[in-house]
Amino acid sequence: MTIVVDRYELGPIGTNCYVVRNDRAASEAVVIDPSGSATELRLELARLGAACAAILVTHGHWDHLLGVADLAEGTGAKVHMAADEAFMVARATEFSPPGIHVPEFVPEVLLDGDETLELAGIGFETLRVPGHSPGHLAFHADGHLFSGDVLFAGSVGRTDLPLGDWDALVESIRTLVDRFPPETIVCPGHGPETTLAAEISQNPFLAPLRAP
Repeated sequence: MTIVVDRYELGPIGTNCYVVRNDRAASEAVVIDPSGSATELRLELARLGAACAAILVTHGHWDHLLGVADLAEGTGAKVHMAADEAFMVARATEFSPPGIHVPEFVPEVLLDGDETLELAGIGFETLRVPGHSPGHLAFHADGHLFSGDVLFAGSVGRTDLPLGDWDALVESIRTLVDRFPPETIVCPGHGPETTLAAEISQNPFLAPLRAP
């Protein structure tokens, strides 16, 4: 199986949303971090001929949650999210900046990490990768690592936000580098895709992980 990954930059700060299918003719898709208009996403799913089978959320920061409630309610897809960050979408108004409205929602499937999810014909591994946020999850499927805001092309997630932890972030990235092969494609929460090999060799923030 070779999955098909479509990336969309959505919302006011261009957060990446991913639509993942097990092939181009698949009738179902998994949506990761629906970060903008649910109407726009539903139109795109219709264009692809794929129903939304499930919604995966990497973490509870507002820009990754903008379309969660509306997409879930409009499609009936269950929301999968870290158990200890689910309160961030259930009480989204408290955690959103002024002028930003994130509809509140209670996720149906709460995750701790190390689960295997079979969704839309795709097996996703869940990985607990705290640091940018305390319960942050990454998802791995078929050589693709959906890293949320842990690892970017040439950068890493911020840790100056509430509950951020730099040491935890570095250790989370170390775990990913140790677990997956260098050619693993990284699909981050912002910016272009990259690979673990490129980041471990060139990312200035990952110097502590490079062999002496």
